[in-house]
Amino acid sequence: MNKMKTLLAASVAAASMAMIAAPASAEVAASVGVASTYLWRGYDLGSGTPAVSGDLSYSTAGAYIGAWASSGDTAAGTEYDLYAGYGMDIGGGVSFDISVWNYNYPTGAGYLATEETDLFEHSDLILTVGLGPISVSYYEPIAGPSGYTLYNYYTISGSVAAFSLTIGMEDIDGNETMHADLSYAYNDNLSFIVSQQDGDDVLAVDTDPKFIVSYSLPISM
Repeated sequence: MNKMKTLLAASVAAASMAMIAAPASAEVAASVGVASTYLWRGYDLGSGTPAVSGDLSYSTAGAYIGAWASSGDTAAGTEYDLYAGYGMDIGGGVSFDISVWNYNYPTGAGYLATEETDLFEHSDLILTVGLGPISVSYYEPIAGPSGYTLYNYYTISGSVAAFSLTIGMEDIDGNETMHADLSYAYNDNLSFIVSQQDGDDVLAVDTDPKFIVSYSLPISM
């Protein structure tokens, strides 16, 4: 997927996906979720097919490691991601997070659709800086086959009450896409998302709005 990625359970996983300011005490956390499709950077990777996901993480003193898996990418196959990082509160509402994510597709060709994915072959370095309810993230590909590392991805996210908005911009070898994801958290488990994508035709963007429903449950550890 990661040439196309991220379930929506969080509109999120991952954007994604950075765990800013992990708790100081050791903690094991897990959850399972289902979404009406697999949304990644404005792309519908699930082709309208529901996606089931789950994650398991361990954190202590700001450092964390974990794994996330999803059934949802109909083109690249079943996916599991391994990640590790460190997050901290600097003070004055400022937070910082750095993490490495590795994407794996044991049942399909992966997000390039040209070869099977080997462990640790496709990886991103993610830097996130937060100020209050606003955060900015930068994704830098650090491992991948020929052609995979020719992109950069940026997001800016913010939240007010139960609403959150993520705007993402990606440059793939000079071709650009942009998407906006507006989500509403009905409660701690149920979320509704509207996503709109635009960009260069060569990247096969789908400019029709997408509507996603996701439901997640924490698992007591």
